[in-house]
Parts: sequence; structure tokens; C-alpha cells
Amino acid sequence: MDWEQLLSLRRYGDKKKRTRRSENEIRLGFEVDYDRVIFSSDFRSLQDKTQVFPFSKTDFVHTRLTHSLEVSVVGRSLGRKAGKEVLCRYPNLSRLGYKTHDFGSIVATASLAHDIGNPPFGHGGECAMGNFFETGKGASFKRDLIDKEFADLASFEGNANGFKILTDSREGVEGGLRLTYATLGAFTKYPKESLPKKPTDRVMDKKFGFFQSEKEQFKNISSDLGLMKSNTNNYLSYQRHPLAYLVEAADDICYTIIDFEDGINLGLIPEEYALEYLSKLVGDSLYKSKYSNLKTKPDRIGYLRAIAIQTLIDEATAIFLDNEMQILNGNFDSSLLEHSRFSTQLEDIVAISRERLYHSVEVTEKEISGQTILRNLLEGFTKAYQNSYLDRPNNMDKLILRLLPERYLYPDNLYKGLLNICSYIAGLSDGKVTNLYSKLSGSVF
Repeated sequence: MDWEQLLSLRRYGDKKKRTRRSENEIRLGFEVDYDRVIFSSDFRSLQDKTQVFPFSKTDFVHTRLTHSLEVSVVGRSLGRKAGKEVLCRYPNLSRLGYKTHDFGSIVATASLAHDIGNPPFGHGGECAMGNFFETGKGASFKRDLIDKEFADLASFEGNANGFKILTDSREGVEGGLRLTYATLGAFTKYPKESLPKKPTDRVMDKKFGFFQSEKEQFKNISSDLGLMKSNTNNYLSYQRHPLAYLVEAADDICYTIIDFEDGINLGLIPEEYALEYLSKLVGDSLYKSKYSNLKTKPDRIGYLRAIAIQTLIDEATAIFLDNEMQILNGNFDSSLLEHSRFSTQLEDIVAISRERLYHSVEVTEKEISGQTILRNLLEGFTKAYQNSYLDRPNNMDKLILRLLPERYLYPDNLYKGLLNICSYIAGLSDGKVTNLYSKLSGSVF
């Protein structure tokens, strides 16, 4: 793969190539991408979506919104640090007008959007939506869909839904947010379709990154970026855009360190664990006198967190640059932090968070509630849609479908209609979906 192609400024609908030198330096194309994401309604809904703790009313616990903003900050630093060296290695990029902050902007925007397609209630919500089709009442739709269409539903994937949100065309809004192809490439951590599931152990095959409804669009974007096809079999799969590794690293750094921080601030993880585990990351960067002078737990944990994140930014950038040629040639098959000298310490931190946060009684109880809500909403909306599709809706079906915004209505295609219902429900915030469920259950008027 070639950096000049990978940094494409093309957007949906462009008739000719956009060059870096022709860009307005006051408002660069890659920076416009960031603005379009942050002003979108789908991004705003993340302010009331679960990161770890569903329905949390504690002001210092992260939501998907605060998590995404923090990932974008880390991603910007990763992109700039890596971009500075890439420009040194490929002087022609500078002659074409590319600058260090271009890399930062691409990674920051892709990082900002990385959770934009995730359903309410965290990863439990994702599982609930997939399980409804795989083993629940939605399984009846399998006979009416081709295998890959049904797999899109039965393995509902927030990453693929995010790509749909960013690129979805509708009347008057062709190409969705019309982001640059470079940003869309960096956003797509799993550049394959839903089947086959996990065909290899490569990190980019762990999940999938686009639905069948966006397959042709992803093919066009990949062609423009020069992404390498990664197989010769009867399914669509590509090598990652190199900057997707930095987006993944930004997310890995934030959720590992900051979820741990949330657990300590909530009292679910003892504070002494912070110094024990984070000190292994910060090493000589820790000024013990400064640390000992901090009087509050949030200040002490925040100090350790800041140093740990900077250490991991430096580490991930170095790994990326050391393996740049392998990445460009499609021969790098794992995440950057899997190669880190701190990988054991990071695994230890994740294990503690899993035991004391993700599997805590509080999180488990609320996750059960969230999954119940999503399952029942999917049942109500898909049944109403199916009856309407078969031209036999009853009065309740018609009433339920009136609640579906016009952009999600798709009366002539069963697959796209079902997928749009999933995308609609996935786009609701925790509070909105709970309120909707209460109203449909007749308990709130």
C-alpha cells in the first residue's frame, strides 16, 4: 500500500481527485471530517450511552461520549507522532503538501467516531441485538434472507453500524457525513464482511466492518485508498488501512487505563492497586514527591493515569514505526499493544477490571435489564414491520411503525427494513430506549 493513496481526500460524489496543496489551510478537509462527526446527532446520543456502567448517575463515570472524546485526543497524539516520522521517510508527501497534523486529524476523527454505531447498554446491547436474531424470535427471518444478510443481523456489529451511519445515503443527504476516504479507511478496524466469522486469527478478522447494504460503497472506498485484498476466497476482506492500527491503539489505551480509573474512583478497585499496577507502566516518569503531595484520590489516580497514557502513546508509536513496512505490505496481523513490552501489565489491569467492574453485580444486574429492553423492542418493531411488509398489519403494527423515523422506513426490502430497525434502536440513548420501552409496555403515559 502507498501512503499517497492512503491519505486520499476524496469524498463521496467527487468527480475529480482532491489534492492536498489545493486545500484551504484555514479549514482542512481532514479537520472538516472532525467537525461533521462532532456536530452529528448520532454522536450526540453517545452522551447517554453506556461505557461500562449502565444507567450510571455518577458524574465521574465515563459515558461513550466522554470515552470517545478522550480516545480522539490520544489518537491525535498518536497520529501526529507517527506522521512526523512518516513524512521524514517519504519526502514526496511533504512536496504534495501533507503535514504532520494531517495524520493527527485523520486518526483523531476516526477515533472520535469509533463508537458511533454502538447500541445502548454497551457491548451487552450488541449481544442482545445479535442474539434476538440468532436464537430468539428473530431467527424466523433466516429463511427469507441470504446467509450474509442474516449474519449481519445475527452478529450485529457496532463497527459496521458505525460505517453505515457515516456513509448512509438518503434523500438530500447523499453519502452520509461525506467524510474523506482516508478517515473512513482509518475508522474501519475490521475491513471484512460478516461471513465467514473469524476466518483467521488476525486481529482485523476478529469482527466485521460493513453490512451488505454498504458493501459496494466499501469496495469503492478501498479501491480509491489502494487497500490490499487479503484473500482469494469467496468473501470480501481487505488489509487494514495503516492508521486503523493507531485508532485501535488509542481505544485500547483509553479503555484499559480509564476503565481501571473509574473502578478505583467508584471504590470497586482498591486505590493501592493503582500504584501497584500503573507504576509498572510509568517507571521513572513518576515523581514520588509530587505523587505523595497529592491529597485526594482522584488527583493521585489522575496523575498516574496521565503518565501511563503518555508512556503507552510513545510505546504504540514506536511499535507502529518499527513495523511500518510490514503494515504497508499486509504482513502485520495483531494489535500494536500486543507487541508492547508492557503487554503483561496491561493484561493484568484488564483482568482486574473484568473481575471487579465488568462482572460486578451492579453491572450484571443493569446489563440484564438492558438486554431485556432491547429484546422486547426488537420483537415489537420487527413483528410490526414484517406484518406491514406482508401487507397484513393490524392497528397496533401501524401505531408502532409510526414511531419509526422516516429515514428508517424501507417497505420494499426485508433485509434493509430489518437492518434499519436495528440501526434505529442502536442509535437510541440508554435513557431514550428505556423510556420508549416503558411507553410501549403501557407503564408510562
